[in-house]
Amino acid sequence: MSDLIVLPLVLPLFGAFLLPIVMRTSISIGAWIGPAILAYGCWILGDQWMSGTALPFSLAIGGFAPPMGINLYIDSLALLFAFAVQLLGLLFWPFKIDQETARRQALMLLLVAASTGLALSGDLFNLYVFYELVAVATFGLIAASGSSAAYASTIRYLILSGIGSVLTLLGIALIYSQTGTLNLAHLAQLAPEQLNNKLGLTAFLTILIGVGVKAELFPVNTWAPEVYATAASRVSAFLAGLVSKLALLIILRLLVLIFHQPEAVQVMLVLGILGVITGELAAWRAKDVRRMLAFSSIGQLGMIFIALAIPEQGGLLAVLALTFHHLLIKSGLFMLADGWGGAIEKLRGAAKRSPLAAAIFVLFSLSLIGMPPLPGFWAKFTLITQLAAQTSPLYLIGLTVFLLATVIEAAYLFRLAALLYGPAAEDTPIDTIPKPAGLSLATASLFGIGLLAAALFITPVGDLLSHVAGQAANADLYINTVFAGTGGSQ
Repeated sequence: MSDLIVLPLVLPLFGAFLLPIVMRTSISIGAWIGPAILAYGCWILGDQWMSGTALPFSLAIGGFAPPMGINLYIDSLALLFAFAVQLLGLLFWPFKIDQETARRQALMLLLVAASTGLALSGDLFNLYVFYELVAVATFGLIAASGSSAAYASTIRYLILSGIGSVLTLLGIALIYSQTGTLNLAHLAQLAPEQLNNKLGLTAFLTILIGVGVKAELFPVNTWAPEVYATAASRVSAFLAGLVSKLALLIILRLLVLIFHQPEAVQVMLVLGILGVITGELAAWRAKDVRRMLAFSSIGQLGMIFIALAIPEQGGLLAVLALTFHHLLIKSGLFMLADGWGGAIEKLRGAAKRSPLAAAIFVLFSLSLIGMPPLPGFWAKFTLITQLAAQTSPLYLIGLTVFLLATVIEAAYLFRLAALLYGPAAEDTPIDTIPKPAGLSLATASLFGIGLLAAALFITPVGDLLSHVAGQAANADLYINTVFAGTGGSQ
């Protein structure tokens, strides 16, 4: 059964090229190829988790033993991310039928395939290849709305992403020039002697900034407000909810396996603090719903970078708790923005037009600011306790910024909630007040149900994340799994 793990990666890639051909013959058949592939991918990954197969394991593609060839590394963390990619790809699937359907659906499949590859790959070369495929698919999906604003934001994102790609490739080249390998397990063995120096730190920083483009890291996150304000809501939800987290996964693997210099985490801590400050203040000043959510996302990801800078396993637990909480919240909020995406002032009295949408927004907002017993409280409490346990003044600054940012976050979220439940303008008929589209509201409701389920089962969810964090933090386990050849070969 473990050999089937390659199918959620291969089938969407194959379907992305097959789908336009089928669409020329039958649109009705072609429109369901993507959902069928993604549903099958969810089943494979879910069955892998439930079957009791020992995790982690490694697959050597083509039969070439590591460090040669391509290997996939599947632990609990990789499996969770891969499943999230397939599931969110299905939830955010572009079902709309028009002359651009084939292109949008093919690009979505390509994005899912590349994102799954980022979750499962065990070497830097393939991480870079999939990173570039994610960029290509993203450019097409952002521009698919056809507006001039979307084209302009795509060009800006293309330029910034191109710079990030060059920096990432430069960092990888520096690592290869020093070690002669790109396999993560092999690098973990060589790093203490060959990368614990200024060259290694330089390589990490270039990769951090390069990959940080998609992780919305300060200062290479200026693309986010423009893209999220102009792209389709489902595309914005997928990018903000998941793709940014996959970039974080790459950085997490590098920190755990290769780069242990204190300077590396200090730089990341500083950039995380700056991301929180700039993101939350910009969200507080925003006059547009989508831009507010975009800036808020920047601030939230800054908090995750602060957690990444905590060296202990508890820091990794905080990273996972904040990451999956942000995935639920931001995905749902961008679904609500499909209809609520204009000026904030236009939403006065919107709760009367769509009570369910307003209630879901309040639920997400309460969890985002950390109101108990919602999952956001436990995620933020985990980070607070870990930061408070550190002795370095820089971590205490991070804690202070984090607490102040939560206050600012509550201010702009409650301001919008007050508008939703306040009286509409006297000259504004109720039926002219914006409301989320039906399918988008249904999708947001699913994320709301997921949030409530996580709150109800917070103890088993916490135990699961603790187990995942412990496994992901074990560099020796990673090395032994890859070189012991516990998995099969393709």
